[in-house]
Amino acid sequence: MKKYIFSILVCLMLTSSRFTPVEANKASSQTVFNDISTSYAQEAILRLAKRNIVSGNGAGAFLPRGKVNRAEFVSMVSRMLKMEPVNNDLSAYRDVSKLAWYYGSVHTGTNLGMVSGKGARLFKPLDCVTRQEAAVMVVRAMKLADHQEHQDLSEWYKDAGNIAPWASAEVATATSKGWVQGSGGYFRPNDYITREETAVLLDRILHYGNVMAVLDKDYESEISDIRMGWLYDGTTKQYISYAKTAGLNTLSPRWYYIESSGVVSDRTDLDLLEWAKHEGRKVWAMLGNRSNAEVTHKMLNDSKMRQSVVKSLVGYVEKYKLDGINVDFENVIPEDRYDLTSFIRELSSELQHRGTVLSIDVSPDLNSDWTEAFDYAALGEYADFVVLMGYDEHWGGSPQAGSVSSLPWLSSAIDKLLTQVPASKAVIALPLYTRDWSLHPSLTSEDISLIEQGIRIRNQSASIVWNDLIGQYEASYIQSGLKHKIWTEDARSLSVKHKLVMDRQTAGVAYWYPGSETPDIWQAVRNMRRYQSFEFDI
Repeated sequence: MKKYIFSILVCLMLTSSRFTPVEANKASSQTVFNDISTSYAQEAILRLAKRNIVSGNGAGAFLPRGKVNRAEFVSMVSRMLKMEPVNNDLSAYRDVSKLAWYYGSVHTGTNLGMVSGKGARLFKPLDCVTRQEAAVMVVRAMKLADHQEHQDLSEWYKDAGNIAPWASAEVATATSKGWVQGSGGYFRPNDYITREETAVLLDRILHYGNVMAVLDKDYESEISDIRMGWLYDGTTKQYISYAKTAGLNTLSPRWYYIESSGVVSDRTDLDLLEWAKHEGRKVWAMLGNRSNAEVTHKMLNDSKMRQSVVKSLVGYVEKYKLDGINVDFENVIPEDRYDLTSFIRELSSELQHRGTVLSIDVSPDLNSDWTEAFDYAALGEYADFVVLMGYDEHWGGSPQAGSVSSLPWLSSAIDKLLTQVPASKAVIALPLYTRDWSLHPSLTSEDISLIEQGIRIRNQSASIVWNDLIGQYEASYIQSGLKHKIWTEDARSLSVKHKLVMDRQTAGVAYWYPGSETPDIWQAVRNMRRYQSFEFDI
């Protein structure tokens, strides 16, 4: 602790910005400085200032020889990449206050995997950044962590032996690309990087290969994936608000259900339909079975009833000019496997020549009675899209407590689906909810929204630990003598999940359900979508 406090004091003394963090003045858009005329980095500083990557102290100075702390460095890198600051509802670090000017930037870097803490949920934002730490951060930020140089650093630097093993590959990568270089044959890995050195470093990266062209591209126009959300537990006005905030381009309102009589009930919301058409959003109205196995079996097993349901749906498609139908049948008995496929084939035949999309929701293949009714390959052949519900790894009534959707489980579920359904037809649904588990004396759980999750964690002063293996925080607390545990979903975990989905190049994502999340989720999602779209030629 004494060593940490000492390092902070040293950095504060070395940063000429004194008590006003220079990069906190990012909104000043200052592009002229009164103290850089003799700096070798003058041109780089001015170019970065025009792109709002660096700023001054608010009094006309850039302070080129001042040191850069971790909060300032990650903020500059995030701005270089044009990332939004994300005010994570669940803080990754004990020493990063939500009131700090850098809270959003630090969490942006953390969500994207560009930076990590320095042990025990500490980020140490005021620690000065060393030259080797800077190399590690920029190599990670430029997505080169898996494509690093392993050249003998002694060929470049006389003090190669002073470069830490954890930084050697990144220093080699940054050196080989000309982003960093030594002075007089020395790299000085443990020296604190200055503001002018940082400016030169970032400017070199910007002008390397196609970096600037990639960063200046309108990535939203380049990504045409599906972004779908179901309407649940809210009003039309709320759903519209959710759709706007989440950037949904495909809406799936729960309008149609198979009743016990075999009739398909109609709850079409004309106001929502009109808004969607006006805003250019697709409407894939959902057909549900309320998880009623008996009613579903009765319909699927009777060819005349199947045709009646198909006819009703076609009628609704034509009457309301729907863009698609989303079939959500759950709790289908294994004996209905063939008939379920027949129903999808028959419905697809009628919808295809009308130009109407057909999608079907499926659970991950668990080799159990719950999923035996899904002939994934056949469903993928007849439906335009197969929506994998990537959640309920552990469910209410599960024999053991655990995550709703851990990263290894989700990855395995997606990969298994993709052996039977083309990625171009697969949509991956992600959870915007979790469960609060009471572990003793008997195992029980409660579904909670991500809004409620944050409230409970804060009100109960829960301990929270990031589990990198499962890509989630594990929060624990005791209430009324009972031990509780929450495997969280938040901006960080959902960023990791979006990276997984985009790496698989699937048709898109869906969410269950919009309105359950905290606002920071969508900031983080936009960042990851943008970040994953980067294809640097470096």
